[in-house]
Amino acid sequence: MLVNADFHIHSCFSMASSKDMVIKNMAPKSKLKGLQLLGTGDAFHPKWLDIIDESTTYSGDGIYAADGMDFVLTTEVEAKHRIHHVIIIPDMDIARELSEKLPSKNKNIDGRPKTNLGGAELLELAHDYDCLIGPAHAFTPWTGMYKSYDSIYDCYGKKPDFVELGLSADTDMADCISELKDFPFLTNSDAHSPWPHRLGREFNQIELDDISYSSIKKAIKHKDIKANYGLVPNLGKYHMTACTKCYKLIDPIVARENKMKCSCGGTIKKGVDFRISEISDFKKPLNPDFRPKYVHLMPLAEIISSVYEKGVTTKTVQGIWQKLIDNFKTEIDVLINAELDEIKKIDSDVALAIESFRNNTIDIVPGGGGQYGKICFKKEVKKPKMVTLDNF
Repeated sequence: MLVNADFHIHSCFSMASSKDMVIKNMAPKSKLKGLQLLGTGDAFHPKWLDIIDESTTYSGDGIYAADGMDFVLTTEVEAKHRIHHVIIIPDMDIARELSEKLPSKNKNIDGRPKTNLGGAELLELAHDYDCLIGPAHAFTPWTGMYKSYDSIYDCYGKKPDFVELGLSADTDMADCISELKDFPFLTNSDAHSPWPHRLGREFNQIELDDISYSSIKKAIKHKDIKANYGLVPNLGKYHMTACTKCYKLIDPIVARENKMKCSCGGTIKKGVDFRISEISDFKKPLNPDFRPKYVHLMPLAEIISSVYEKGVTTKTVQGIWQKLIDNFKTEIDVLINAELDEIKKIDSDVALAIESFRNNTIDIVPGGGGQYGKICFKKEVKKPKMVTLDNF
């Protein structure tokens, strides 16, 4: 069976997460997105585990069900060198035992616990309990594994189970790195709120024997991921090298010559595109035979927002989003499967924007320095000039 799964999200207990990130909100919003399987996130937090226990029905073999949505226990851990790791966990008992064993001072406070364990130690602990583990958003400049290491094996000592690409990278970018050719790639939302432009903005289409932890483990181990769906990478907030204060895009060479300090006084963060170019072996992606297709997505609400030039959570934008969902069932169907002529009957301007999305002709102001890229549909795009040696 083909299942759309988003394994990396956060609960209401994670720093900077919405208080609305609870099961009763996650489940219906995920269904409207077009997902069938969702990670719980934050599964080392005792109070969140209690809420999962109270809010779901255990279906067996690591699956917890609520309101027609199936959940598998997942967490993100911040380990040595501030590197983030995603862990997929077999069941509640193991989650509680691992939470007790994890050396961490904040695990009862923050949904994303911090530990001084290195990647190799965390991998060993996870594998001792039959968990799956891999780097979260592997290339991002603050907490990605490759910001500290040139090789994944330098971090983990041996092979982890997967690599999560993150919002600022896609398969073609990662497949320029030869050591990743044998790794399955995961694309997950890292959502901190249940808004439909956050949950499921990246997800995996995965072949499962059934919805169970055993099947998830088997599918990832055997690379039975049939498609990765994710943002166009330059929409990611760390795609380009940029200042974290004024968000100017800055030539990486200029950034290094100025010791990663912007003329405004802000800190410059290296972009994912440049970091990958530093460690890549190929100018073009290797594209191993097993690698599934990567389908670029843009959140539907953000497309509508760009058409009407209104905020993504405004009544106007959410009203049009809801009309489209009412007619076509899920956001994925609207973006990819619905006939444009049928969409035009609801909103002709949005239909034109979706057509541009499908044809890859929507202009994007790229993101960097912690600011997401921006979709531009109606107005002529005034792309910011990159700061170079001539204009720093």
